[in-house]
Amino acid sequence: MGKSLRLSEKWFNRGLWLLALVFAGFLIGLGGTLVGDLPQVERQQSLEDFMDPAATAAARDVQRQANRARRDAQDALDQAQLQQAAAARSYQANRETFDNWLATRQTTQRPEQDGELIARSRALDALKAGERAAGQEVERQQQALLAAEQRSAAAARSLADLSDAAQQAWFAAQQQAELRVFLYRLALTLPLLAIAAWLFAKKRKSTWWPFVWGFIFFALFAFFVELVPYLPSYGGYVRYLVGILLTVLGGRYAIRALQDYRARLALKEAQPDTVRREELHYDTALARLAKGVCPGCERPVDLKDVGIDFCPHCGIGLHDHCGACQTRKSAFAHFCHACGTAARGSEQRLTGMS
Repeated sequence: MGKSLRLSEKWFNRGLWLLALVFAGFLIGLGGTLVGDLPQVERQQSLEDFMDPAATAAARDVQRQANRARRDAQDALDQAQLQQAAAARSYQANRETFDNWLATRQTTQRPEQDGELIARSRALDALKAGERAAGQEVERQQQALLAAEQRSAAAARSLADLSDAAQQAWFAAQQQAELRVFLYRLALTLPLLAIAAWLFAKKRKSTWWPFVWGFIFFALFAFFVELVPYLPSYGGYVRYLVGILLTVLGGRYAIRALQDYRARLALKEAQPDTVRREELHYDTALARLAKGVCPGCERPVDLKDVGIDFCPHCGIGLHDHCGACQTRKSAFAHFCHACGTAARGSEQRLTGMS
């Protein structure tokens, strides 16, 4: 039809389609905001909501105490290891000094130094005892750290067991929440689709068609973008069943529409040429002729062949001759392209178009 419209009409139609898209864009933005807020209706539940509160609190308390004891034991162990290292270094240094002094004494063989020998030996024994005590403290702190780690690990296992026990209930609750949100979306989308279907059937060619098509685009977007991706899936059954249902309904509508279309064409082809010509819109006829098809039955016809004046498929007249100059012209033209004389019956057709 676009090739038969005046230039101004083409631009007006393009502007109106742009208006329809802008209107649909604002509706989509509003709908997307509303749909995006729908999950907030449901309270978000965590896994801990389904765990035994008393047992969970007790396990967490034990874990906190064990972690605190582990940190304290680690700090004490670090200090004990430092003290052990210091005691070992002190003993080693005094041992080397004692060995040097003892070698000197054996060389001089001075009996008056026997008391000092005893004192030095006792001091070394005391340092060795201090080193052993530091080592024992290190072992004690290591034992305390190990016990704290074992208690923390036991508490973590208890929490893991509680989490595993609550996992199935939490997953079921999540599925129910998703299903409820999907039903909210469905309750919002289905009325929009119903309104869009009614507008498409009744109002798509009305004066306000840009707003009609804008709403139809919005409803389709709400269904295919805001609803279909959130279809709940239980092993894929729901998604595939919905897909099968939509395919069957859409296919049934398409098949019936094709059958009705063929029936209408057959009924039109059975009517006289004048009746079919009166029912055929001027712009529609020109658009079909521009595509190289018969305006009556929409089958391909070689319009450039000067020997074809009638459609070989349905018999409707495609070319006739001007009553004034006898020039061969399109049977659907209102005026002769050679002399400008009005075609026969063009006054009535122009009156019917207005």
